[in-house]
Amino acid sequence: MQLTSSNFKDGDYLAMDHVLSSEYGFGCSGGNRSPQLAWSGAPQGTRSFAVTCYDPDAPTGSGFWHWVVVNLPSNLTELPLDAGNQRSGKLPDGALQVRTDFGAPGYGGPCPPQGDHPHRYLFTVFAVGVDQLPVNADTSAAVVGFNLHFNTLAKAELMGLFKH
Repeated sequence: MQLTSSNFKDGDYLAMDHVLSSEYGFGCSGGNRSPQLAWSGAPQGTRSFAVTCYDPDAPTGSGFWHWVVVNLPSNLTELPLDAGNQRSGKLPDGALQVRTDFGAPGYGGPCPPQGDHPHRYLFTVFAVGVDQLPVNADTSAAVVGFNLHFNTLAKAELMGLFKH
């Protein structure tokens, strides 16, 4: 599988448009818009997709989940800019955004501690072998990851960087 974005290339720094907004209170003032993502090469047997954004460099001991969306239909090959905004209406029917480490569903952009080294933001698309994962909007990202571990047929990753 391959994952691309019209907003950044693998290894690029993410633009302020994708950085966490000031309303979250973490000291960043970005647009908090999830990037456009497009994928191809899903294997036969794919019945749905999931997309996540994860910061493995967060000073938590367990990283930080910035976005989790599951149950995307198998004929989908792209998420438009700002699809992670709960109010945008840009996700297809049946798609489910799950609680992130910010405590609520929906995209929450990068905002590492000021002065810390550049953090990696791993955007991953999963080709899933079931139509729906047995989760709801309050399910933790770790439980989603557990379910993905046993149902993923293939995956692709795109890394963005950000330093605050």
